[in-house]
Amino acid sequence: MKKVINKTYGILGLCAKAGMLVAGSDICEEYIKKGKLKLLLVANDASERTKNNFKFLCNNNNVDYIEMGNIEEISKSIGKSNKALVGIKDSNFAKKIKDLKVGGEC
Repeated sequence: MKKVINKTYGILGLCAKAGMLVAGSDICEEYIKKGKLKLLLVANDASERTKNNFKFLCNNNNVDYIEMGNIEEISKSIGKSNKALVGIKDSNFAKKIKDLKVGGEC
């Protein structure tokens, strides 16, 4: 399981380098409303209010939503600090992460 979680963080790092990722609540909310996100990742240790708000927003805008990892791990994988929300703009990166998650490995 740890190996696959590390794979997921590796994919996030590649996604960030490719410019296919946005991080932070304001920019993620903006991209969700514009229909530009394929997947939203939310840290398990984000606040319940944040989780609920973004679950609702994703459901209403047909964006996939996954909770995984913690703020520190997600932030480190994308080279930023204190990011609880990460939005994936590319469908291929999003599919790869969802495939790992569906396999029960995240």
